[in-house]
Amino acid sequence: MTRHRDYVPHGVIPAALLPFNDDFSIDEASFRKHLRDIAAVEGLSAVTVNAHSTEVASCSDDEQQRVMDITGEEIGAKLPVIHGVWADGSYAAARIARRAQAGGASALLIFPPAPFTLGQSAEMAVAHFKAIADAADLPLIVFQYPLSTGQGYPAATLARLCDEVPTIRAIKDWTQAVPQHEDHVRSLQSRDRPVNVLSTNSAWLLSSLVLGCNGLLSGSGSVIADLQAQLYRAVQANDLAEARRVNDRIHPVASVFYSDPFVDMHNRMKEALVLLGRLPRAVVRPPLVKISETEIARLRLALVKAALLDAEAARSAA
Repeated sequence: MTRHRDYVPHGVIPAALLPFNDDFSIDEASFRKHLRDIAAVEGLSAVTVNAHSTEVASCSDDEQQRVMDITGEEIGAKLPVIHGVWADGSYAAARIARRAQAGGASALLIFPPAPFTLGQSAEMAVAHFKAIADAADLPLIVFQYPLSTGQGYPAATLARLCDEVPTIRAIKDWTQAVPQHEDHVRSLQSRDRPVNVLSTNSAWLLSSLVLGCNGLLSGSGSVIADLQAQLYRAVQANDLAEARRVNDRIHPVASVFYSDPFVDMHNRMKEALVLLGRLPRAVVRPPLVKISETEIARLRLALVKAALLDAEAARSAA
């Protein structure tokens, strides 16, 4: 796969799902089709793999490499590929970064180390990111978790990261406090070396984008990338009426995708793709388990409300 040089993370970036066979092995044929379906959507900036949406925590190093290889083969020439870096230690994170760069990634999405739930300092965060930046010269995306998780970076730490690690070019902002989210947009995107804020608040995406985010990075783009692209274009054009119209279609599915338990969001997205005829099965790896028929019925109704699924076809399939 050829790296898309000079790529700066921005715009609409879906995070792909990873289909599995009934024996939990990767369903490569379905994954290839899924990638092609996403890449066919007009107006995308990139596609992300080896992240939450691909159940990266359950994937071995070899499987992550295979995911990257397949992605490059299917869509790497058309779109930049963003590779997630999921690791609890900085040495492991640096190893993943080197491998991703060698595989043709155009940017890296850096998940916060799990030990930070027990406490962190700015020095720890800076050292972690510098280890990754020393291993690969790709643009880095900071995954900003809510501060309540312990893995989110306080404002002062985030500023130090952007000051001291020049390859940081964006944050994937999961900040759920609106004033903090707006502060990120205002402070980071106005820096001398701007750092783009990519919304991942997909349950309230219109509100988030109106604050001025320079893009979005979302697992629900695996299902509704076309609607997300339409919404982003409308907001960029200051066309509030069109933005609200598109958001009225997004809202039913987002409300179901991001309901409790939150951990099942990508589980539900797989089931949605089955209902839409885009995946043959919705298998997730333990400890996740298949969602109930009641939840699947709620998904079916949401897809109908969003005008993604024909009502008559939905009744026939139920």
